[in-house]
Amino acid sequence: MIDIKILREDIEAVKERLSVKNYDLDVELFLSLERQRKESQIQVEEHQQQINILSKKFGELKKNKLPTDEISEEIEKVKTNLESFETTLKVVKKSLDEILMDIPNIPDPTIPRGDSEDDNKLIKKCGKIKVLQSQDHLEISKDIDLEIATKLAGSRFSVLKNDVAKLHRALINFMLELAEKNGYDEYYVPFLANTENLEGTGQLPKFEEDLFKVDNDMYLIPTAEVPLTNLLRESIVDENLLPIKSTAHTPCFRSEAGSYGKDTRGLIRQHQFEKVELVQVVHPTKSNKALEDLLTNAEEVLTLLDLPYQVVELCGGDLGFSAAKTYDIEVWLPSQECYREISSCSNFTDFQARRSKIKIKTSEGSIFAHTINGSALAVGRTLIAIIENHFDGKSKILIPKALQKFFKKPFIDCV
Repeated sequence: MIDIKILREDIEAVKERLSVKNYDLDVELFLSLERQRKESQIQVEEHQQQINILSKKFGELKKNKLPTDEISEEIEKVKTNLESFETTLKVVKKSLDEILMDIPNIPDPTIPRGDSEDDNKLIKKCGKIKVLQSQDHLEISKDIDLEIATKLAGSRFSVLKNDVAKLHRALINFMLELAEKNGYDEYYVPFLANTENLEGTGQLPKFEEDLFKVDNDMYLIPTAEVPLTNLLRESIVDENLLPIKSTAHTPCFRSEAGSYGKDTRGLIRQHQFEKVELVQVVHPTKSNKALEDLLTNAEEVLTLLDLPYQVVELCGGDLGFSAAKTYDIEVWLPSQECYREISSCSNFTDFQARRSKIKIKTSEGSIFAHTINGSALAVGRTLIAIIENHFDGKSKILIPKALQKFFKKPFIDCV
């Protein structure tokens, strides 16, 4: 969440910054609740002070063996009033907390305005497009079975088999090895997360409909960002240990609420898919540089796989709830004759750290950390890109050199 102090200091400036994300901050509601909080706080403090004074008098009367009935009644009366004001204060603070949990992260000052992905800013194009148009991955390979997956679990699931399943596994190993080379510590994490963890990274309460709920307090993770970030929840990290860089391969589970009819063919948009995630916890002064470094780490995967891609900076209207700045990496898909997102690399500044209580111990005291994360990469979409970009147009999928060590031959037969 954002720091409530900046709302108290200049809420109109915050409202203007948030308008870049097309978020309309309710200034009147916040200021009204703030007035109620201040008034209730003053009443609570005044009544606590009265009780202290009366209690001192009560002690003196009792010490001198004088009657205390009258002052006892007065103390009880003040206590009753205090409880009432404390209850009011608690309710007002809860309302303020709910407002704070609903407010998105403040976008970086450099973020361009815009309403949708159409307004995103192209940063660069990399790699040569060798295949302008081709069959899609389902037509090229017969080892992606959606029909049997529907029998097993319903729509938007897949079963991979034979060399395509092996290619999928090879991609995961390759990505993890590359992450390790770039200084990330590998973790194996739970695929379930509780409410507190999901609140910490910003998925709850706002995006509950996008999650698969298991019971009252447990959800299937939508990304390894959730457990990896929360490894440091409620921790104070020595600044000399920064940056802390972690990676994990996990399945990701998303309900895709509101996306029915969109990208329903093949592996593009599934309820269950795999990712290798990169997460960094850094000093606030280093987070912008850390984002650029993480972006480079993710790009390296595509470069080594010889896949053409482009990098775009998201405009305010396309920027995620928790992000202050995001780069999307989009890979070329010949069957669609366009670039499609394969990774989002984001700087969340102190937004997640405040919600998860992740602090840094410095020589001047403790401060909230900054968190960075990105996919390197979404495995299913990388698989699609390899199948479509490295199809020889006849009967073989040519395996990129970086993956050939996982196979006995440098190609996969399509039939």
